[in-house]
Amino acid sequence: MSIQKYEIFLRTLETGSVSRAAEDLGLTQSAVSHALSSLEEQFGFPLLRRSRAGVRLTEEGKKVLPSVRKILSAEAQLRETVSSIHGLSTGTIRIGTFTSVAVHWLPAILKAFQEEHPHIRFKLLNGDYHDVEQWLEEGAVDLGFVSLPTRAPGQVTPLMKDRLLVILPKDHPLANLPCFPISFARQESFISLLESSDQDLRRALDAEDIRPNVRFVTKDDYAIIAMVEQGLGIAIMPELLLQGRRDNIAALELKPQASRTIALAVTEAGQQSPATRLFADFVVSHVPKKGPGSPGKLGS
Repeated sequence: MSIQKYEIFLRTLETGSVSRAAEDLGLTQSAVSHALSSLEEQFGFPLLRRSRAGVRLTEEGKKVLPSVRKILSAEAQLRETVSSIHGLSTGTIRIGTFTSVAVHWLPAILKAFQEEHPHIRFKLLNGDYHDVEQWLEEGAVDLGFVSLPTRAPGQVTPLMKDRLLVILPKDHPLANLPCFPISFARQESFISLLESSDQDLRRALDAEDIRPNVRFVTKDDYAIIAMVEQGLGIAIMPELLLQGRRDNIAALELKPQASRTIALAVTEAGQQSPATRLFADFVVSHVPKKGPGSPGKLGS
């Protein structure tokens, strides 16, 4: 069965339409449609439902998708292994990440890596912790940044501890405290991430048996900072995320202190391509070993 049919199926699903998949792959729409129909005929059931809103997986399609991804990953790994034997560093690395790493770590890491390995390409998927873990489980990414503890499969390497800080409007009555008692979250108007995204916060609150006065919930980290700037409430966020975004807020250390541990999860050793192994080792050696601030002092 042609590998290209699998590639067409996956690209159609990722782009959400036959026309965009055709454009990405340099094929005609009729060629993409024919390949999809041929694959469905060989399988004996439909894989995609097509509508004006785009395409979506059938129940049968959901069941075969992980196997399709494994086949394409194995094929890419074979190509990269052959290239590495010839002394070439090639391939595409799929990375799952969340906002703070995507903004404050990855650009510099990717730039340094590309200087040494200019022929390796990257595909970045940005989401929350739940998204990254799901992408790793499904095989949609080769490696992902996670927060410990994690349910992500594969090899997990801790990278750095990152403090959790409370952020308040600059003119908030508590903004000049030396540190912020976490118990105050009970009475202050609180802005939170979605439940799937706030494991770090919930662990810190649960450790002190605190139920915050949640007034606003969002999935967007930077929307929270903007809401705090407007005086809509307070929030607790990782220090790494706040780099370069403190002009209109006050950031205080929590009492008791709390932190998250950022880690790198990589697919099982037998499923790693040479390019993935190369980049994973590069990340471990190039990420900061300490958070933005030193103990007892907030970073600038």
